[in-house]
Amino acid sequence: MVASPDSEIEPTLINGTGLTPINNNRNNNVSEANNANVGRIRDQVFNIPRVTIPNDKDNYTLKFDNTDKKQNVDINPEPVFVKKVAAGLKTPGGQMDKKGTPDGVNGNGSLSSGSSIVTISSNTVLDPDAERSKDPSGHGGNKNIRNEKWYHTILQVSVPFLIAGMGTIGAGRVLTMAKNMPAFIEVPQLLILTTALQGLKGNLDMCLASRLCTQANLGNMNNRREIIKMIVGNIALVQIQAIVAAVCLSLFGMGVGAINGNGFEWNHALLLTVSCMCTATSSCFILDFVMIAVIIISYKYKMNPDNLATPLAASIGDVVSISILSAVASEFYNRLYIEVWVLYIVLGMYLVLLPIWIIIVLKNKYTKTVLKSGWVPILSALLISGGGGLVLERMIDSYKGSEVFQPVINGIGGNLVSVQASRMSTMMHQSSILGILPSQSKICVTPWHALLVGSIYAKTARLLLAMAVPGQLIFVFVANALNPGNCKIHAYFVFFYVTVSFIQVMLLLYTAHIIIHAMWRCKIDPDNSAIPYLTALGDLSGSLLLALAFFFIYLIQRPYCFD
Repeated sequence: MVASPDSEIEPTLINGTGLTPINNNRNNNVSEANNANVGRIRDQVFNIPRVTIPNDKDNYTLKFDNTDKKQNVDINPEPVFVKKVAAGLKTPGGQMDKKGTPDGVNGNGSLSSGSSIVTISSNTVLDPDAERSKDPSGHGGNKNIRNEKWYHTILQVSVPFLIAGMGTIGAGRVLTMAKNMPAFIEVPQLLILTTALQGLKGNLDMCLASRLCTQANLGNMNNRREIIKMIVGNIALVQIQAIVAAVCLSLFGMGVGAINGNGFEWNHALLLTVSCMCTATSSCFILDFVMIAVIIISYKYKMNPDNLATPLAASIGDVVSISILSAVASEFYNRLYIEVWVLYIVLGMYLVLLPIWIIIVLKNKYTKTVLKSGWVPILSALLISGGGGLVLERMIDSYKGSEVFQPVINGIGGNLVSVQASRMSTMMHQSSILGILPSQSKICVTPWHALLVGSIYAKTARLLLAMAVPGQLIFVFVANALNPGNCKIHAYFVFFYVTVSFIQVMLLLYTAHIIIHAMWRCKIDPDNSAIPYLTALGDLSGSLLLALAFFFIYLIQRPYCFD
């Protein structure tokens, strides 16, 4: 392989077939100088396990291995050319390059640039449980990929999973008390927004956890200065997203209230907006530091942070967010008609902080692109979670005791699918380039292939499905024990509840497989986009399936609670 520029501005890579560029007027002196330093290798097939081109470096070393010789080739491309190559990547499957040479030899992945005639065939061996890179830069280099034992995965996932379950049970208990508070009775939109706020908090925190887990598994957490940049940038980014999303969420709540015939009242709109802002920003700020500490500690002790951070993000998150919402809304409601200026001051503080956070994020290389492109998933997820809030409002009125189990089924499903999504995203970042699916991955596969056998992600999916049933059995009995009132658990309720929760986890895991692969193929980073959709779908599907379970037990005249 030879680096021979067409001009002084843009070099052209010549592949192993010995083809030369169309431009015959190139600078011969430059070509001869390059040919003197780099040996030409013709008619050879090169298999490259992984190629990563960082944007912040000018020198790259590619090591090519074949059956009988090894050659190290140093390439010094212009940054503009590197961007063109990255932008011109195409997928395998019989596509033709600029010279009409077929890509994707032998069905392997291939990288083809519209600006050059180079074709690099990739014959990757993928493992979702990759250990962090030994290369300090984290942009490739030699990797030791270890096979994570199934009992290590269960051990690392089960502890935060159990903590998360207890947190969701606590959230259900707090929700039971909050629905009878004067603020929630007078402003019923607060109850509708409860589910959406839980989803928003989970989306923002889990996306942050997924981004940092990917950086950890790529080996980018070896420099303390870079770690501080990641932390500051991501916390500021989450605060911006929380403020903007809280405003949109309050508008959604006011719209739903107007549709339901509650009318529009300015003081109620102000209460909704300020309460949502305080809840979203405070809960995210607290939990972000907890997650960052977990990721750094797990990275230091060579544990997979994907197994720990995302479930822990929701472990105490639900109970914290509902507790903050109930406390803040009640306090502001008491001041709404006598000291309303307090609410205006709080609102003004957030409006002042917003541009400061924006400046910090735009100056941070780790988050400035996310600020510009990460809004559609979050705002779309808010609408989906809002649908779950409408279901919750109707369900509480129709089925007594259902509010205890709604945070549990939603939270557990979201926790399990977030683990799978974070691991899949990390594996793709380690083994492929955005826009090109790994060689053993497909977007559309059967549920059997994606969840049980055949897929490279099936191992983790099987473990998560196996954890869902015993976990929900534990949580349903604990939630019942903490539920006050004339409520009695029975075998019919346990059967229907565990069945619908298992169906929910299966649907979410299969949906995660399709969404993450489709996003990767469309050059959308799943770290920033997949989890909001998945957790929002978990909220909506969990509320609907829980309502279905209560419908069946009422249908057979075996209700959970009696009046």
